Amino acid sequence: MRLVIYEGLKRGLTPIFNEKVLAGLGREVQSTRLLAPEAVRTALAALKRFRALCDNLHVRKVWAIATAACRDARNGRAFIAQAQRICRARIEILSGRREAHLTALGIVSGIHRPDGIVGDLGGGSLELVDIHGTRVRSGVTLPLGGLALQDVAGKSLKKAEKIVEHTLDGLDMLEEGAGRTFYAVGGTWRALARLHMWQTGYPFHVMHNYRISAREALEFSRLVHRVDTETLSQIEVVNSARRPLLAYAALVLEHLVREIKPKQIVFSVLGVREGLLYSLLKPVERMRDPLIAAAADLNVLRSRSPHHGEDLIAWTDRFMASSGLDENAEERRLRHAACLLADIGWRAHPDYRGEQSMNIIAHGAFVAIDHPGRAFLALSVYFRHAGLSEDELSPRLRELATTRMLDRARVLGASMRVAYLVTAGQGGVLPKTPMSVKRGKLVLRLPRKFAKLSSDRLFNRLRQLARLIGRDPVIVTD
Repeated sequence: MRLVIYEGLKRGLTPIFNEKVLAGLGREVQSTRLLAPEAVRTALAALKRFRALCDNLHVRKVWAIATAACRDARNGRAFIAQAQRICRARIEILSGRREAHLTALGIVSGIHRPDGIVGDLGGGSLELVDIHGTRVRSGVTLPLGGLALQDVAGKSLKKAEKIVEHTLDGLDMLEEGAGRTFYAVGGTWRALARLHMWQTGYPFHVMHNYRISAREALEFSRLVHRVDTETLSQIEVVNSARRPLLAYAALVLEHLVREIKPKQIVFSVLGVREGLLYSLLKPVERMRDPLIAAAADLNVLRSRSPHHGEDLIAWTDRFMASSGLDENAEERRLRHAACLLADIGWRAHPDYRGEQSMNIIAHGAFVAIDHPGRAFLALSVYFRHAGLSEDELSPRLRELATTRMLDRARVLGASMRVAYLVTAGQGGVLPKTPMSVKRGKLVLRLPRKFAKLSSDRLFNRLRQLARLIGRDPVIVTD
């Protein structure tokens, strides 16, 4: 059971409250075909609290959905009737096919240009669907949810393994995933990923877009389902209520990796819920880049002059086009996001603006960006505030970025340092003070109206940037 309250229905979703209750509605459905009385009581109590929270926060619109447990149980519709009276909203019982489709849309909404097979492991079922960009094929639903599998196997992992093998055998769609990505959705798979993060000492604890190779996923899944999970190192990072299901989730993931043979596994915190909201957007809104949309929102909320962030995009576009530095589409996209985020830390003490901006960006609720991309954004804005030295830079964040990313973050940070010294963070100035490479020199042009802004400090910053790209600096005033 989960309640998520969002700031509004838009491309860059911003959750303002999120709470879950592990009611276990699907625990006995496969064996009894009924929702257990205790689970129903827990669920209805949770819904009463959720409704009260919605009332207190003046929520304007409630969408409510139910999945496999309510779909499969004989008393599912009776439970839904009670739940609807509490929620004061219609509850849609999703078919397996619609659940798979909405899960795929959740991935489309939060992963940049996805390509592969989505697997959503819930308590009662596993939904699988093939996606490529915004194209979503028909999906399938299988009775391999953690609670369902535990139930039908009588808590025997050996029996569960045979059930998984039999269910997945001959599933044609799995062959289409070879060499592509498998997107893992669902709380128990996220718990598995969290355990992997802590066991391997991964330097970053943001779950969305956490990636591991197929081989590593296979080996780790095999480990988890073949040993007592309570003996695993760092097991305390997993909610105690989820621990009994880890082995079943690992078992399913292991066999999916064996059958699909994907290149990598990507864990997503977005799924059927976000897919539903994405489906409700107007087509033009769905086409927006959610990373840029979220960065733009933060720019409006926290920058001195939001217009300056837009100016900085165009200003650095011109600089990069003339610099001789090659830049692919993804790098350009990340640079644009960094420009929008460049001034969000201005209210902090000057000595901590770099550090605070870096932490906000690195751990922000952004989607459609991988972890190295987050590192690039955070490092670029850090360099903009703190200078180009790495002496006080977090080594844990640094190790996420490639050498090329670190170099480009430094170049972008250095160019921002020039820009902000010219503009003092105000919009409308950069379009009139262009910077570009001309005849082998890095030229900053200050027209007559802005000529008095020239100073030794500004020249020194321009020279820092010029050294990074192997040019000589020139300030032209006229």
